[in-house]
Amino acid sequence: MAQPKPYQQALRWAEERPNEIFLRQIINRQFKDFTYSDAVDQALRIVSALRGMGLEPGDKIGLISKNCAEWFITDLALMLGSYVSVPIFPTAGADTIGHCLDHSEAKLLFVGKLDDTKALKETLETRSKLPTIAFPYPTIHCGYDWGDLIAQHSRAEVNPEHQDDDLMSIVYTSGTSGLPKGAMLTHGGFAWSSQQLINSIGMREGERLFSYLPLAHITERVYILGTAMMSGICTAFPESLDTFIDDVKMHRPTLFISVPRLWTLFQQRIQQKLPPAKLNILLKIPVVSGLIKKKIAQNLGLDQARVLGCGSAPVSAALLSWYEKLGLHITEAWGMTESFAYSTLNYPFREDKIGTVGNAGPGVAMRIAADGEILVKSQGLFAGYYKNPEASAETIIDGWLHTGDIGDIDNEGYLTIQGRKNDTFKTAKGKFVSPVPIEKRLFELSNVEMMCLVGSGMPGPVLLALPHDFPNFDRARYERRVTKVIETINKELESHAKIKGVLMIKEPWSIENGLLTPTLKIRRHLLEKKYHDVGAVWPADKLVQWED
Repeated sequence: MAQPKPYQQALRWAEERPNEIFLRQIINRQFKDFTYSDAVDQALRIVSALRGMGLEPGDKIGLISKNCAEWFITDLALMLGSYVSVPIFPTAGADTIGHCLDHSEAKLLFVGKLDDTKALKETLETRSKLPTIAFPYPTIHCGYDWGDLIAQHSRAEVNPEHQDDDLMSIVYTSGTSGLPKGAMLTHGGFAWSSQQLINSIGMREGERLFSYLPLAHITERVYILGTAMMSGICTAFPESLDTFIDDVKMHRPTLFISVPRLWTLFQQRIQQKLPPAKLNILLKIPVVSGLIKKKIAQNLGLDQARVLGCGSAPVSAALLSWYEKLGLHITEAWGMTESFAYSTLNYPFREDKIGTVGNAGPGVAMRIAADGEILVKSQGLFAGYYKNPEASAETIIDGWLHTGDIGDIDNEGYLTIQGRKNDTFKTAKGKFVSPVPIEKRLFELSNVEMMCLVGSGMPGPVLLALPHDFPNFDRARYERRVTKVIETINKELESHAKIKGVLMIKEPWSIENGLLTPTLKIRRHLLEKKYHDVGAVWPADKLVQWED
């Protein structure tokens, strides 16, 4: 029997469970609910509207918005209408938005919730002929309004049966270097990956999902949207970043995925109320320990979460161990756009495997090439890069996805990632340094918010670090602590990899200043370029310098 597709399952739930709540959008601190029947009804009306505009099956259609109920409904509509979706990160700059629209030859753009519309306005000024549809939230002026289209059109009579290799979506990777490439994702790969996750985690009716990481990114699209449609799981969406924790508390998800940056921010929030020394004492008192753990989980809205996840960027083992002591077991997972984000999982959670990204999920084969690169094979691989056969041929060879990540597999099949092949840099001494393992170790030893080790062409590696913003910050005391940490790690490193200096960064790296990708990965090559001259002339008598 053929694997059902997510859109087919959505139609099924609308038939079998029409009045059950599928999507919950928080607006003005209240849930606006959509039943399965509502979601399918609106999706089919949108298909009619698109047909009425002359759009044909196979046409590419863009979508730029923060997560919301209408994002799910639009994706469902595009699947039902046999269109190819082109999701764009809501934080993307004008160059990226323009590249995604032009390269994909998008015939229309859905516009939803955006914190900043400047980049989109700039993009559309030179593309005035591109039709636009506005979701029902304050946004830029568009040619069509979502509510009007729903009201003016009847349900389309469509019930497609897409083949596994039919193109479903072009997802532009948030590359840490250069313009994003368009990964071609098929209906079959999407359905298979979503179902494998459901099987692996044991997702079932009655679960609650919370969708806030960008849906333009493959992890959220598969782990949340894909599994929600396939299994019929109620999913809520936050109102805003300012109300985020309260929004999580309103929904109390049973499955919750985050990224290292946010787990770190949650940790800081907890430590502001309970300093580490006090917390450690309380956790040693039997009855109090249980109460503290329960209270912390409740304050994060995660007291009913049976699975917690972390992915998208390297995370410190020390951070995961810290949460584990609080009774919050965070499953680390690893995958890529090119593997539908499904490759490895540390699930069921094993404390002794913290620091790995888990073992290969069911249906996934994995091995390490002679040069250390991780290779993956499964039914959930992408179909290549759109209009880029050369890159496609370099990425999938003999059925194996060449991931570009370096790692090793232990005797139980658990994978540890050492970093990206192209992250490795060569110092002026002609020796190669792999920065990610060093950074992970530094996170364990130090208290910095962000860090990045650079050193290409420099006399030695230089650490760029953003210190936590403590009240009554004592710079001299902080320098002494940093010096101690660097002395400790330098004893563990080979001579060519020893850290020559630490530059304390003034301004945080962000998506807005282009130094973080939309999934909060650091763009190392841009930092290398920006600070190359500082590293090249680092004074021999100074370990720590502060950026002016």
